[in-house]
Amino acid sequence: MDEPQPLPIRARLSYSVGHFLNDLCASMWFTYLLVYFHSVLGYSTRHAGALLLAGQVADGICTPLVGYEADQAGGCARYGRRKSWHLAGTISVLISFPFIFSPCIGCSENTPEWAALIYFIPFIIIFQFGWAATQISHLSLIPELVTSDHEKVELTAFRYAFTVMANITVYGVAWFLLHFQIDHAETKKFTQHLGRHDIPVFRNLSLIVIGLGSITSLLFHLGTKENAQTLPRLPDPEEHTPLLSPDQKQPQPFLLWKDWFLEPAFYQVAMLYMCTRLIVNLSQTYIAMYLTNSLLLPKKYIATIPLVMYISGFLSSFLMKTVNKRIGRNLTYFLGLLIILAFASWVALAEQLGIEVYGAAVLLGVGSATILVTSLSMTADLIGTHTHSGAFVYGAMSFTDKVANGLSVMIIQNLHPCPTKLCCNGCVTFYHWVMVSVTGGMAVVAALFLSCIMIWPITIRFHDVSISGLAGVNPRDRQHLEEGEQSAVVN
Repeated sequence: MDEPQPLPIRARLSYSVGHFLNDLCASMWFTYLLVYFHSVLGYSTRHAGALLLAGQVADGICTPLVGYEADQAGGCARYGRRKSWHLAGTISVLISFPFIFSPCIGCSENTPEWAALIYFIPFIIIFQFGWAATQISHLSLIPELVTSDHEKVELTAFRYAFTVMANITVYGVAWFLLHFQIDHAETKKFTQHLGRHDIPVFRNLSLIVIGLGSITSLLFHLGTKENAQTLPRLPDPEEHTPLLSPDQKQPQPFLLWKDWFLEPAFYQVAMLYMCTRLIVNLSQTYIAMYLTNSLLLPKKYIATIPLVMYISGFLSSFLMKTVNKRIGRNLTYFLGLLIILAFASWVALAEQLGIEVYGAAVLLGVGSATILVTSLSMTADLIGTHTHSGAFVYGAMSFTDKVANGLSVMIIQNLHPCPTKLCCNGCVTFYHWVMVSVTGGMAVVAALFLSCIMIWPITIRFHDVSISGLAGVNPRDRQHLEEGEQSAVVN
């Protein structure tokens, strides 16, 4: 058979910007949500953590459900299953996200915190549903658009490059808004630290995020073509295997969503992906609190330090294809863990960082980019040609990280020695050790799961499935499969 043509550069770029809106919103969500509700609006650490937990739980529940539904053949068949869910998710994000980073409408200074929190929760749930729908549909397109392992790494690296660009955009705009506010304030000393006077900064930042994300989402839908008629082909039960030559590949088994639970590799990749996301998301969540509360730096650093992190990640993401090709997935991931451990050691040994904080930010950015791109590539390797249930796999992976991330944040917030804005001696060092724990501690756990993958490599051990075992398949899919359509799984 002829080798499939590589995906054109225009199609690769249009696909890569399809997650740009999600990345912009995720950057604000993880980096500034706790800062906004605790340091700007003045909510307690527990209530701020409860909002983040509510969002993560909603995302965790929606993700596998959306993944399952996205694998079905319903919806806008001509437009594509994945793109239809992507469009629904994009609309949900656009209509809900600005309300999260705007003050409660109708609330006053006398409004109880719990009442204000109830106001934000519906918007958070709608946003998390939209975010999950966009993420899963976008990720599950990778195995359908490209075939070879190196193309998957390249497309994942392109995707992550735009993720980094989204973060750079958010932090760059945040720096500009904070800098502009300082230059035009009557009392500069008053504006060096976060407070309610910074509400317009975060509100305007969220509106800019929505505007830019709308444009890139439109480019994705115009430039990315999903073959909606592509369905996996089951092996013909009447096919005589002796007629096949020894060099021919045997037909691949058709995996339903429930079949993945029988695969040990499914749990291996899920745990490694969870650890990866905990390192990346928790470090992003608490870097701003670490800078302002532990290092006592001015508020402009909550934009400049994350900016350095993601510029470093952006530059390193272009090396992922070459590094993966030369040393393999496992060693590339291990290299990223070593860089993360170097960052954790630096922070642990130096309680106060001056200009050195920029060097530590570079290590964290490069390490996070390396392990994230590699873990996503491992997930694509796990799915392989089983793209029909690929969205469910991505949904299940995301479920583990979302719930774990939300619970971790809530535990950390409850351990805070100063739950209100009143300060004590323990507050200064609290986020210092949080940064050490969420990076160094989780890197050690991730290394243990990586060892399991190195001993038992990622492979599908599922037995062949016959046509008679299609009771759980969507009727439309079953009809196509029984007719033995010859369309390829990957275009």
